[in-house]
Amino acid sequence: MNSLNAAPVPASIDALVQALQSVGYFADRRLATAVFLALQLQRPLLLEGEPGVGKTALAKALSEVLSRSLIRLQCYDGLEQREALYEWNYAAQLLHMRAAEGQGGADMAQVEREVYQDRYLIRRPLLQALQAPAPGAVLLIDEVDRADEPFEAFLLEYLGEYQVSIPEIGTVRATATPITILTSNRTRDLHDAVKRRCLYHWLDYPERERELAIVRAQVPGASEALALQVAEFVGRLRSQPFANAFQRAPGIAESVEWAKALVALDTLVVDPEVVSDTAGILFKQREDVAALTRDMAVQLLQPADADA
Repeated sequence: MNSLNAAPVPASIDALVQALQSVGYFADRRLATAVFLALQLQRPLLLEGEPGVGKTALAKALSEVLSRSLIRLQCYDGLEQREALYEWNYAAQLLHMRAAEGQGGADMAQVEREVYQDRYLIRRPLLQALQAPAPGAVLLIDEVDRADEPFEAFLLEYLGEYQVSIPEIGTVRATATPITILTSNRTRDLHDAVKRRCLYHWLDYPERERELAIVRAQVPGASEALALQVAEFVGRLRSQPFANAFQRAPGIAESVEWAKALVALDTLVVDPEVVSDTAGILFKQREDVAALTRDMAVQLLQPADADA
């Protein structure tokens, strides 16, 4: 996206809610407040919650709303600083040094300084975000809980001061403050030092009306009746006592994918047979698919007044 055409930051929480809805993201007031404050205070926002509740999607929606480039750092076990911040182009540096040696009489100290120029620097996500032109980029540090603790410590300078230190160059400060979103599925607790540098929000599964709005927006081919059945069925799957039967409840992404599948199957009414045939869309664990028995599907598909 062209930062020259960046959109202004919404002036109020309500305006932010509407702007996010315009790109298909339905945020409740508490989440919108957290995002609004992160934008106004120029602080990183840490989102924790179960997989599939819309943490990553929020960063994507913000980049659309604000017309800013989205830079993503996907975390994983063993992620190294060089993969997150920068690397030197060793091949190009070596060619430069050999060319200088071939000329004869080269000042090798000067040559060594030359190979650490900006043109030999390979920028990774953190450095790209810091050097993005005004008004800045949206940086998504996704699934930070998958990285190890030393990597968390490495992030502290960036999170606290929007700067990083490169030994050969010095301190690189943000050209324009990046909008920074960190996500965590809470596979482990993050260090307090990381949390203190961020605003925090726990993102839960949506209530039925919000999930219904999401399904309507993301699956326009679904009838009102089908969208309602999807939202109600998935909502009940996540509720007690049914939730205890599964290792992981379906997220919003699974709700949307399931609705798309039902439309593709020309489904008018969701029945136990349809649920059984499409269980692999709602669940990604063999045990969870097996746990969704026909009897459970019958209970879950009962009308709302039957629960009373």
